[in-house]
Amino acid sequence: MKEEFLFCPLGGSGEIGMNMNLFAYGKPSEHKWIMVDIGVTFADDSLPGIDLIYADPGFIVERSENLLGIVLTHAHEDHIGAIAHLWPKLKCKIFATPFTALLVKEKFKEKNIDIAKDLNIVDLNGTVKLEPFEIEYVTLTHSILEPNGLRIKTPKGTVLHTGDWKVDPNPLIGGKINSERLKEIGKEGVLAMICDSTNVFSVGRSGSELDVRKSLYNIISRLKKRVIVTSFASNVARMETVFYCAEKTGRQIALVGRSMHRIYKAARQCGYLKNVIEPVDARDAKNFSRDKIIYLCTGSQGEPMGAMMRISNAIHPDVFIEKDDAVIFSSKIIPGNEKKLYKLHNQLVKDGVEVISEDSEFVHVSGHPNREDLKDMYNWVKPKCVIPVHGEHRHMIEHINFAKEMQVPFPIQVENGDIVKLDSKPEVYDKAPSGRLYLDGNVSVDEDSKSIKDRKNLSNNGYMEVTIMVTPKGNIHQRPILTFKGLPIIHTDEFINGLEDEIENTTKTYSLNSKKQEINLIDTLKIVCRKYSKEKTGKKPFTNINLVRI
Repeated sequence: MKEEFLFCPLGGSGEIGMNMNLFAYGKPSEHKWIMVDIGVTFADDSLPGIDLIYADPGFIVERSENLLGIVLTHAHEDHIGAIAHLWPKLKCKIFATPFTALLVKEKFKEKNIDIAKDLNIVDLNGTVKLEPFEIEYVTLTHSILEPNGLRIKTPKGTVLHTGDWKVDPNPLIGGKINSERLKEIGKEGVLAMICDSTNVFSVGRSGSELDVRKSLYNIISRLKKRVIVTSFASNVARMETVFYCAEKTGRQIALVGRSMHRIYKAARQCGYLKNVIEPVDARDAKNFSRDKIIYLCTGSQGEPMGAMMRISNAIHPDVFIEKDDAVIFSSKIIPGNEKKLYKLHNQLVKDGVEVISEDSEFVHVSGHPNREDLKDMYNWVKPKCVIPVHGEHRHMIEHINFAKEMQVPFPIQVENGDIVKLDSKPEVYDKAPSGRLYLDGNVSVDEDSKSIKDRKNLSNNGYMEVTIMVTPKGNIHQRPILTFKGLPIIHTDEFINGLEDEIENTTKTYSLNSKKQEINLIDTLKIVCRKYSKEKTGKKPFTNINLVRI
């Protein structure tokens, strides 16, 4: 049988986040695989108790003996966030550039896993040989240090996997996009380009970090009281800009939030941020007058435990805010975060604080390609086939239309699990099992996990516990003991007396001298109690019945 070249996204196609992509090469029975990125997405309020979600890797876990390595494009959580959770199932080599590798190492350290012998650090614009794949890292620009596209070369042809990128002519920190190498790759021939779709609806260009710096400097120069800037910690160029603005306006700077300190430290270790002023400890910053300090903090999306929310609620131990101070939200509002973020804005404004965001001033540029940026990439690479990823279905379908406008012969629409055969006429030809795993505490559970269903039930309907004491003769001793949580019980005595009567009347009809009768009684009481509660309160609580022999 002939050798074949395959692409299969397990996450990140049809959604923004939890990117996980597979490439395979070889005869059907002898495929060798590589994985590109292994990210997370963040749960919303519809999943109580769940913070992280990642793609189910079951398909590749079954083939892990043929998995040559995990190749990471950059260090954003939606590209590396699941690595320490899922690597123990895969146990393969990991490849990353220095900054990404440092953050990956920290993730494994938190899990008490020594990853040193499996983590391979790749030079910027370096190459990795994993026969039959030859992988070249190509420096791009994005909203984090060391973003890379991957040129994946096989005997069947070459793929360019862009990862996340934009065209930033002045990225401020890190190298410019390696457009000359991209043009060379295009001349050599590109069978397919796997491409970021996030900003496909946005016209023009995504903009430069230099322009944001100029604007932020002008804004901060006119502010006369305490200034707090909140942004994504991972955007080191934006971090450097705030350091720059602090120095140029005669202010000190303090970093607030664990991830802000973590990224700052990692960037310094990798040789970045060498020419900025030293930050002061947030505990000492209160000794400076209000017009001589800038705080750079986490929580730009209104996260409940983020530094910005804690400052706004006056519960942060080191930073407080007063009337006439200013808060600059130097970030995009991620869809889904609007409600909590506007609540935060409103609280600050109510307290007399000036709020500056992308709604009112130029304080942010995206890290993803707008349509003019996409045109540049298409013109450089000239792919025969484009496969949009990193987008919801609406983004990917629009990207397909864009690819047709750019006269790409074979634009292919995929979703998670689709297996694409990459040859002279690429097409989706098979389907792999795909899905989501939820991190419940520190345990990975399936989407239909009982723990999640129970927690949703508790969240929506409350909890009822009934304890019945049974004598040796099988009679009920005294009244049942009742416990309620989260039930809207108004007339408590009336509700309890009625429920006790229902329980006693039901129990009398059973003989409690056999195990089977006990089990049947417990099942019946659950139904009776939930029905009674539904009639009286409108809620059918999660119900637990205890039979205690005395």
